[in-house]
Amino acid sequence: MEIRLTQIDGKLPNLALMKLAAHHRAQGDVLHFTKHVERDMLEPDYDRVYGSAIFSFSADRVAKFRQAFPHAIVGGTHDTADNKTVEQVLGVEDNETYDYSIYPNFDGSIGFTQRGCRLKCGFCVVPKKEGKPRSVNTIASIWRGPDWPKHIHLLDNDFFGQPREQWEARIDEIKAGGFKVCLNQGINTRMIDDESAKALASIPYYDDGFKVRRLYTAWDNLGDEERFFRGVDTLERHGIHPRNLLVYMLVGYDKRETWERLFYRFNKMVEREIRPYPMVYGDRERGLPLGGCNQKIERRSLSEFQRWVIRKAYTFIPFEFYDVNAKGRTPVDQLEFAALTTGK
Repeated sequence: MEIRLTQIDGKLPNLALMKLAAHHRAQGDVLHFTKHVERDMLEPDYDRVYGSAIFSFSADRVAKFRQAFPHAIVGGTHDTADNKTVEQVLGVEDNETYDYSIYPNFDGSIGFTQRGCRLKCGFCVVPKKEGKPRSVNTIASIWRGPDWPKHIHLLDNDFFGQPREQWEARIDEIKAGGFKVCLNQGINTRMIDDESAKALASIPYYDDGFKVRRLYTAWDNLGDEERFFRGVDTLERHGIHPRNLLVYMLVGYDKRETWERLFYRFNKMVEREIRPYPMVYGDRERGLPLGGCNQKIERRSLSEFQRWVIRKAYTFIPFEFYDVNAKGRTPVDQLEFAALTTGK
């Protein structure tokens, strides 16, 4: 059979597609991997087409994919209505066999030591898809072996949610084996205690490029301020400086969200040298109620705010004067744009 494997979104290798690739290659099938959602004019008629999407904001790409391949099997966390696993689709037992060959330029190792989550956040599909936290793999079973770098991308949604003896064993594995680890899905700073902070500080944690010391976490709800910063303080007390934190900042989910409330979270993090990373929920182009904020940002959108923060333009120009088409422009260019905007 000829099989099309389609990665609809996401930067890292897609584990579901790697599982499908391993299964079909073992059957002797011919695999065609692509990130293009539309059919190329020279593509054959496939016996089976798969697509995997992670993010809800990929809905347009998913729709184009379904239009191009009406009989495709589409899975992933983009859609809370579809909870089928790869194993259910294939009619096989649980397996952890992955085919990395569809990602020839990726030399790391990727996987989960645990699945599930202790929490039940309304915007998150993990508890519904994976249930309560449980241990599933060791670091040794995730690593591809001696021919590959000891770079481990952990996709755990709640690393410290698994039984303590299990996460302690994984920490010991990382240290004893000389592994570098990216906790890609983040840690829950609200639930960090001295033991887990000490454990994190003892391992070589990195960003997803294994170049910068970084931990990923989130502050999604203004009401979690005290718990969030208590966790930040605990991490710092054990040697993890706030500048090593990249914090996913959910914006536009809370119905009470205003620019004032949004900027309160943003400014609190910047004051502590934390790097915010806005994640827009729902309509990326809509604005927010003023909420007492500067009138000049009334018509700015959440996606504009996201770009302003991700590009770190906040270090040299206020948001109300930010040129959203400024990719590649220098801070001087931006300041000139602000001068033209204000007439000063």
